[in-house]
Amino acid sequence: MQIRVYYEDTDAGGVVYHANYLKFCERARSEILYAKGETLSIEGAQFVVKSLQANYHASAKLGDILDITTRVVAVNGASVDFEQNVYRQNTLLFILNVRVVLVNQQGRIVRISERIAQIFT
Repeated sequence: MQIRVYYEDTDAGGVVYHANYLKFCERARSEILYAKGETLSIEGAQFVVKSLQANYHASAKLGDILDITTRVVAVNGASVDFEQNVYRQNTLLFILNVRVVLVNQQGRIVRISERIAQIFT
């Protein structure tokens, strides 16, 4: 997935504000569902972030075109683990390892059905 860096994405130093990399990665994960004809509310439940580890390697700047790659590492019970990388051309800028869990409308973690699991495989 490609994203252009706009003024609203940058901080006072003219580089992408650190939290916006998380926003870019969230969009890329959402696109996995959209590409399979799903919505963000799936079988009456939604995925939410349980944990993440972010590593910043270099900064993106206003006007840059960023490529976000998303790889499913594992689908287990109620969680999906992703590794996401953000690149500017061939330069790695950011790595995100994130675990999302499926929660029902009451906010309780629920198991991922076989149908949902197949979306990620």
